[in-house]
Amino acid sequence: MRYSLGLPTDRVSAPAEFVTGAAVMEVARAAETAGFDACFVTDHPFPPTRWLESGGHHALDPFVALSFAAAATERLLLQTNMYVVPYRNPFLGAKAVASLDALSGGRVVLGIAAGYLKGEFAALGAAFEDRNARTDEAIAAMRAAWTGRPIQLAGRDFEARDNVMLPAPVAGSSVPIWIGGNSRRAMRRAVEVGDGWVPFPTPPGTSGALRTGRIESLDDLEARIGILREMEQEAERDTALDICFVPFGLNMMDGGSWTATEFREAVTSLGEFGVTWLTLTLPGRSRAELLREIERFGSEIIRGRWVPGAPE
Repeated sequence: MRYSLGLPTDRVSAPAEFVTGAAVMEVARAAETAGFDACFVTDHPFPPTRWLESGGHHALDPFVALSFAAAATERLLLQTNMYVVPYRNPFLGAKAVASLDALSGGRVVLGIAAGYLKGEFAALGAAFEDRNARTDEAIAAMRAAWTGRPIQLAGRDFEARDNVMLPAPVAGSSVPIWIGGNSRRAMRRAVEVGDGWVPFPTPPGTSGALRTGRIESLDDLEARIGILREMEQEAERDTALDICFVPFGLNMMDGGSWTATEFREAVTSLGEFGVTWLTLTLPGRSRAELLREIERFGSEIIRGRWVPGAPE
């Protein structure tokens, strides 16, 4: 199992503690020292007030935030979780990704999603109803741009006529793309054009509002992974997708209390289902508390002698 830590850049109520360059860099360094494999940030450029009041959150620009994390670390992967592709021109997105990848030495993992927040689409002047088609179109456009060769490609709102983008990603012609979402459409997209799939837990009754499939329990997750594996076989994929999930009880944004024993049990179950990555946010009312939790997690889970599936 590999672990990605959420950077607390949504904590705008305590900006001096969490939303400064120094804070981002210190938390990223602590994550790398603790043994985390990656850090992640979210993407909400301009969310509506109603959504924020019902539990939503703010976010820094993902590539600006991750550039500070990159500058403070050497091996930590830099994950977007999730970058909402239809919000922007795909070539501008591709340039931001390639730039961060070049400056970080090839450490970007691009988690993307079609998005669901209609009020944010409207504020950004982005089309909502055909967001899935635009996401598919954008993935093809970004991958074409990353080849470093002149391309000719037309989409709904763009037309490239022998345009070229350099530098190309460090690893060659692309970066790992992980597809977010619980729906069959998202799963099919992951199988056909992705390197990983990122489902997420949906609290009871929220899957409709989130415009995605329901995952309220381990049984729901296991069923979805079964469908994914069937899709992989039908598509005759050579390699299985990475599966990145949020452990129940340690949600992506709010942290939460945890014990090593309970967490180990959860990881064992998720690993048996085929989950290969976990994203999580640790609790901490202050930066100092958060740093202690990061060190504790590294000591008790990542750097300890415990191995998922092995006896205590």
